[in-house]
Amino acid sequence: MTDLWDLTLDELKAFAAAQGWPEYRAKQIRERMYAGADSFGAMSSLSKPMRERLSEIASINLPAALKTQKAPDGTAKILFGFADGVSVESVLMRYKYGPVACLSTQAGCRMSCAFCASGAEGFTRNLTMGEMLGQLMGLKRAAGAEIRRIVLMGTGEPLDNFDNVLRFLREVTSKDGLDISARHITVSTCGIPDRILELAKSGLPVTLSVSLHAADGETRSRLMPVNRKYGVDDVIKAAEEYFRITSRRVSYEYIMIDGVNDSIEHAVMLADKLRGGHINLIGCNPVKGKDFKPGKNIKQFAERLELRGLTVTIRRGLGHGIEAACGQLRQLTTNS
Repeated sequence: MTDLWDLTLDELKAFAAAQGWPEYRAKQIRERMYAGADSFGAMSSLSKPMRERLSEIASINLPAALKTQKAPDGTAKILFGFADGVSVESVLMRYKYGPVACLSTQAGCRMSCAFCASGAEGFTRNLTMGEMLGQLMGLKRAAGAEIRRIVLMGTGEPLDNFDNVLRFLREVTSKDGLDISARHITVSTCGIPDRILELAKSGLPVTLSVSLHAADGETRSRLMPVNRKYGVDDVIKAAEEYFRITSRRVSYEYIMIDGVNDSIEHAVMLADKLRGGHINLIGCNPVKGKDFKPGKNIKQFAERLELRGLTVTIRRGLGHGIEAACGQLRQLTTNS
């Protein structure tokens, strides 16, 4: 049975054509899916024989919302379950300019960052385009409103699932899809240089967010094992090339960890490495099984970077009470 959420519009047109249906029927089906139809029977714009045939050969099942938690700041975290029993967490954040969807791109993660919960249970599998769209539709339902901003910052490394992520990005930014501006989408990465360059050349000017967390190789390798393969200098070089190609400012994420990467000396090293971009300083969030504590010098760290001419933001944390903040999302079951 074909999952229509996993088909692009062109693929859906080919699917319709194989049934002898005209092209415009594919657009009708997609429009009804995005409008929230949860069954083919609800697609009244289609003939009864078409609806019956679709029910026999296709599905539009969205992931089940297995568990929902809400924080006092309005943040909601939802555990979504897929048909094969795999589950991921997604987050709905509320800002003055509207709701933001934080989506997972993998079940688990291969990167094993020392401060992050996402890889604690290992790596299970990549998520498909349809499973990413399913999370977005589920969060839209929870928000009770359209969602026009997306961050791929949930569990997983987006560029380690490059093909499916690229399909997702093309679908949500397409005029025939959700028509969300690429400038309102952020793709977070631990730094895979060749994939950063591929993304730059994709024609999708999304915001690139690079998880740096240290400017020297020794500290970064301790925190992020991926640094042993893709060193910090190569990651920054690729990020600068991303900016050159897309003209989109790169954001560097820097989690402040007490006694590890939060000294003034670390700030000086970071300022020496970066020639531009925007730096987000983030207090390390508590994660079960991890002993790291938030850095104590975040304001002084920011001031030192600003003195060197860099643009700095201290990120306001959301969802701490429900473990929905940076580094806290993980693979879970309803019994976890």
